[in-house]
Amino acid sequence: MRHLLLSILVTCGAAFSAAQTPDSTLWLNNVVVTGTRTPKLLKDAPIQTRVITAADIEKVDATNVEDLLQQEMPGVEYSYAMNQKKHMNLCGFGGQGILFLVDGEWLAGETMDDVDFTRLNMAGVERIEIVKGAASALYGSNAGGGVINIITKEQTEPWTLNLNARLARHNERRFGGAYGVKGKWLHNMLNVNFTSTDNFDVDNASNPAAQVVATVYGDRTWNFKDRLVYTPTERLKFIARAGYFYRELTRTADTPERYRDFSAGLKGLWDMSLHDQLELSYSFDQYDKSDYHKITHLDVRDYSNVQNIFRGIYNHTWDTGSILTVGTDYMHDYLMNKNLGNVSVSQNTFDAFAQYDWLIDRQWELVGAVRYDYFSDSKDAHFTPKLNVRYQPINNLNLRLGYGMGFRSPALKEKYYNFDMVGIWIIQGNPDLKAELSHNFNASADYTKGNYNFTVAAYYNDVRHKLATGIPHYREGEEDGRLYLDYVNLSDYSVFGGEATVQARWDNGLSAKLAYAYTNEQLPKDGDGRTINNQYIPARKHSLTARIDWDKQFTQNYGLRLSLNGRFLSSVKNVEFIDYYDISKGTSTIHYPAYTLWKLSAVQRIGKAVKVTAALDNLLNYKPKYHYFNSPLTDGINLMVGVSVDVDKLF
Repeated sequence: MRHLLLSILVTCGAAFSAAQTPDSTLWLNNVVVTGTRTPKLLKDAPIQTRVITAADIEKVDATNVEDLLQQEMPGVEYSYAMNQKKHMNLCGFGGQGILFLVDGEWLAGETMDDVDFTRLNMAGVERIEIVKGAASALYGSNAGGGVINIITKEQTEPWTLNLNARLARHNERRFGGAYGVKGKWLHNMLNVNFTSTDNFDVDNASNPAAQVVATVYGDRTWNFKDRLVYTPTERLKFIARAGYFYRELTRTADTPERYRDFSAGLKGLWDMSLHDQLELSYSFDQYDKSDYHKITHLDVRDYSNVQNIFRGIYNHTWDTGSILTVGTDYMHDYLMNKNLGNVSVSQNTFDAFAQYDWLIDRQWELVGAVRYDYFSDSKDAHFTPKLNVRYQPINNLNLRLGYGMGFRSPALKEKYYNFDMVGIWIIQGNPDLKAELSHNFNASADYTKGNYNFTVAAYYNDVRHKLATGIPHYREGEEDGRLYLDYVNLSDYSVFGGEATVQARWDNGLSAKLAYAYTNEQLPKDGDGRTINNQYIPARKHSLTARIDWDKQFTQNYGLRLSLNGRFLSSVKNVEFIDYYDISKGTSTIHYPAYTLWKLSAVQRIGKAVKVTAALDNLLNYKPKYHYFNSPLTDGINLMVGVSVDVDKLF
């Protein structure tokens, strides 16, 4: 019944969008979301959920999730480690504080403290659901700051074939193809994508206050994704998926770095009765890193993270619309890393959760959830609650209030790491780490009037035992003169802020959206009360994203869409080491100036099958004076040209 209900809701939403166009804010209120693990219309979701639709992704022309989030969401910024591995900050949370999912499934592997954003390609994505604030009661560890769930498309036509390409500066190339077929019981969607960008140098002014980036590293990636759906009866549905990702990055000519991911899964959905649904699933994900030695032709793997996950979820729906959800997960997590003292470690985790979505009446809805998690490595257990209230005083106004507890269990790397960081310092794990706990309070309101939609939200997060690296130090009694950087639990960290969004669509083909975010962090401290000098940038207090589109179909065979989108980020200061290779030189307060980036694009529709795109990214030709690790790594305006052909529509 659940997947039947979801199909009905999606069909209704699609029918409505065909009448109103995908830009209509009214259509956004007919988007289906699953932030509470059960399908809901966006306007009826009991927790505030931000949705980025397939139409939004197409307008931005994003290659991966990093491109998309920076242009679509205020409060998101990416910074860089010394090796240019990327770190996301979302309203004060980053790294493992934001849980990324694909079709509700967890991802293995990390690069520094974040997932590998390049593997999250936007080809074949139906929508992205973003739930900010603690969601650990439903999703467990790593969801203390929120959840970003990437939902992929299912095939709906008898057959489709899309071929696309895009070229840009620095020999940037993107080629993709998607082939889908649908029969009576089976339908399948295959996506294949290739990207490539060369390394390029950037200019810096003289006398920088800290280390700067001189060369920006490009990469080469392949991404294969296949999704097969088998529906033998109206009440039974099976979904199988498989994926392969490959990325190569060259910092040194003789030893390029390679990253691979292998993923697979099987899910069964059974409508047991009109009111009862059961979901059983298994997923596998393996993320590897290796160094390829060109002289010896050896590909030496030095990192592997493997996750095997089994899940069961049961839903019971009453005639009143109230829903009870209970579920359980079991995961075997294996980590091999040459920098682990024990070479390889593993852990079994188990959880059980329950949620009751109570539709009290037409105006009131109450959602309560509780979860129990157990981790075998530390023999640690956590109970996590969540409570949300939605009140609808009039048809087009929703008021929401919520509390959620978040937690993050120490990762195996944080417990057992032992890494000599190129002679700079030794990064040391700590098996005695406590779990990070947080309390999230949030309130929001959204109102729709005609073709206008307004949303405001506020939140406060209080984080205890924050997991991070501490301050470099010499070990007492050791004469080797080496510095150590330990994983520690910090104290006194909190972040509060708010957001406001207005969006509209007019009958003349114009649509617009403006979103503002305010973030205020109280920086973490170590046990001695010293503020931590984080290599990553703190959240900027003010950020804004804007987009305006004009779309017109001139004739049956020619249409044009013009889009202008941009983002603004306020200035921020960060205390950083002047030289990470010699910290005796001390620290410096780096001022990161405010900046704004804009993109202008034009899409021409020729017939039903062809789209030709031209875009100017970084329209105002912004170049940082100093390319510090936390500056945008851009060297000016970038011309992009692309073409997309729906081969099935040519006939």
